[in-house]
Amino acid sequence: VLEVSRSGYYAWLKREPSTRARANAALLKAIEEVHAESDKTYGAPRIHAELKDRGPQASLNRVARVMKEAEIQGVSPRKWTRTTLRGKSMRPVPDLVDRDFTATGPDQLWVADITYIPTWAGFLFLAIVLDVWSRRVVGWAMATHLRTELVLDALDMALARRRPQEVIHHSDQGCQYTSLAFGRRCELMGVLPSMGSVGDAYDNAMAESFFGTLECELLDRYSFRTPAEARQAVFRYIEGWYNPRRRHSSLHYLSPAKFEAKHWPESERIPGLADFPAVAEGPLAGPSSTPLQAAEALLTQRREEEQIRLT
Repeated sequence: VLEVSRSGYYAWLKREPSTRARANAALLKAIEEVHAESDKTYGAPRIHAELKDRGPQASLNRVARVMKEAEIQGVSPRKWTRTTLRGKSMRPVPDLVDRDFTATGPDQLWVADITYIPTWAGFLFLAIVLDVWSRRVVGWAMATHLRTELVLDALDMALARRRPQEVIHHSDQGCQYTSLAFGRRCELMGVLPSMGSVGDAYDNAMAESFFGTLECELLDRYSFRTPAEARQAVFRYIEGWYNPRRRHSSLHYLSPAKFEAKHWPESERIPGLADFPAVAEGPLAGPSSTPLQAAEALLTQRREEEQIRLT
């Protein structure tokens, strides 16, 4: 049936694997390790980038071929869901970005948005502030409500960590971002608010792209019993994976933290940027402060400076 001789068949059974086969086996083992470390989210491009740093060396096509043969694949983002609604009495804020999501350095342009996380006990809401230059989530907050405090907490964390001089904060026209409290906070802290047009996802595409990644890599793959359980998982994803380790295609497959360390070496010497918990030290915030405590201390300091200036 096989049209081979008996001796040829048994010789084939005893034959040692070829050099190429052994190399593919070693490559497959390395691919499986990287894939497992990424919680099975990485596809061929990111696994290839990881192997360039640690080995074995192989072309992208070869990595993709070995993954296909072993039926290993990553995950792909799906369409996101909007959670912010336009405020009825919105403040007139210009669009300072006009869909140009580019920056030449850190803390020039931040994008912000809110998403929801379903649990068995109700929804948990996540607000984030993301630096356009490095794609790093510089501020975040979670709560079981959609009040303005949610976006204020995320902004406060970003301000405490980064201490920007004059940053543009771009969001949609959700009522949280158009509120008077948010406007006052931006004015007090020297933040330039910017908002896209109503009902146009492309006007805040970068923030929504992050949520698409979060949903496909975490939220769509796990079920959370309580908001507290979801909070822990999201915290680990942002501070334990996305910021320090997840490779980003637009950053030449570097993670946000490694991209900043490479192109902005000063960040490693600024408290609050290198490691989590990240806080900005100052007269009212010490190294043991939490990010939100440091943000509150920074805000108090800015208010006192403003009072002194007015008097």
